Amino acid sequence: MLEKQRQAEVFWPRLVANKLFRKPSGSHAFVADFPMAAAEDDFDIGGAPAPAVEFDGDGCSPDADACRRVKRPRPQQRANKTLKYRLFASTWNVGGVTPQDDLDLADWLDTKNGAYDIYVLGFQEVVPLSARNVLGADKKRVGMRWNELIRAALNRSAAAPSFHDQTDAKGGGGGETKQAAQQKVHPVRGSGGGELARDYRCLVSKQMVGILLTVWVRGDLSRFVRRASVSCVGCGVMGCLGNKGAVSVRFWLHDTSFCFVCCHLASGGREGDEAHRNSDATEILSRTTFPRGHSLNLPQKILDHDRVMLLGDLNYRISLPEAKTRLLVERRDWKTLLENDQLRSEVVSEGGAFRGWNEGAITFSPTYKYYPNTDTYYGAAAAAQGRKGEKRRAPAWCDRILWRGEGVRQKQYDRCESRLSDHRPVRALFAVEAEAPRNLNSLRSFFMSERFDGARGAADLLRKDDTTNSARFVDTI
Repeated sequence: MLEKQRQAEVFWPRLVANKLFRKPSGSHAFVADFPMAAAEDDFDIGGAPAPAVEFDGDGCSPDADACRRVKRPRPQQRANKTLKYRLFASTWNVGGVTPQDDLDLADWLDTKNGAYDIYVLGFQEVVPLSARNVLGADKKRVGMRWNELIRAALNRSAAAPSFHDQTDAKGGGGGETKQAAQQKVHPVRGSGGGELARDYRCLVSKQMVGILLTVWVRGDLSRFVRRASVSCVGCGVMGCLGNKGAVSVRFWLHDTSFCFVCCHLASGGREGDEAHRNSDATEILSRTTFPRGHSLNLPQKILDHDRVMLLGDLNYRISLPEAKTRLLVERRDWKTLLENDQLRSEVVSEGGAFRGWNEGAITFSPTYKYYPNTDTYYGAAAAAQGRKGEKRRAPAWCDRILWRGEGVRQKQYDRCESRLSDHRPVRALFAVEAEAPRNLNSLRSFFMSERFDGARGAADLLRKDDTTNSARFVDTI
């Protein structure tokens, strides 16, 4: 107990200093299943999941990154290959409810209807936002439990193919072509040649107080991911504590940079609260900073990356009287409600806090605020009878998913019906593009491809020399 008190005492001045000097708050360390710069041999595809390891903020293998650049100069005639992947993104405010060990997440993660290449899952309030949790050290045990449930749900299903489209940069960048709609299947295979069950690995998991962002990728895709790092920005009490703010993750998939931001913005439905949310968003975009790497000119800010997604409990409300809002919700008049939605206004208005961002069409009911374990909105007249002093909060689309950048196409945008908390989870399905060199016959590509399965002995020879790192050798080539 004394040690925890000392941690809290150190925690306070560091947060205040970060705010004064406009630095991101929280640790740059994160949890992952594997070192991304390693050769395929390191992942033991099809075997038991690798133990979670904590890495520093410069990524899983900073030494391997030191000899590379983000944009390597290429001859003009050398075109890129465009790879299309399926990405599942979701945000869920779980209201401080600790999940039961038998909680089944399969419906939420849509594991029965298709295999996705990347999962980006953002949580808010994984722990209650009490003073003890906000001022003390992060309660990582709850986040670990969520990750265990996610791992079980993603890897439980029997053999399911994973896939991606491959289209030329010259011919495949436009609309939804017939060729792009036909997916090329790349099943994960074992040593005997047969298909294995789904194999997903945790790329990054980072928690700041109640905000948890966890990213998962297919096991056979993980060898093409590198330079993962995280950044945390607190915008809560005193403008610096982590009860509100964002956890951001960035990484490279092939030669394309991705950045994902999980937010929990200022709450409240009173006049002026919208300005607080806008201020939080501005602070997150300006204060989030990623490491440049060792002598590398890597992008440091969120908007500098090629593909960017922002999700979370953004807390924007509907600018209508409560009674009218409830009446329109009962009538399912989404058009009128969205015309008065605060976030939509910030997206389309000149000078809006989210000008330049994109959001799919909303065709589902507001996701906030429900009585837990019911389908009844908080403060509804019938349910509120006999509840003295209960605050009346109008329904709103607080939970949202936005994106920006080329090479991102949204396929679906909906909500799930879990009654665990006072929010409903929201999810979106995307087709995202990543650029990779067309010259796949090089020695480096050989080591990074499935053909390396039959030549794993080479990596074993490299490991016998303590001064040589196989990942560094492969990526240097």
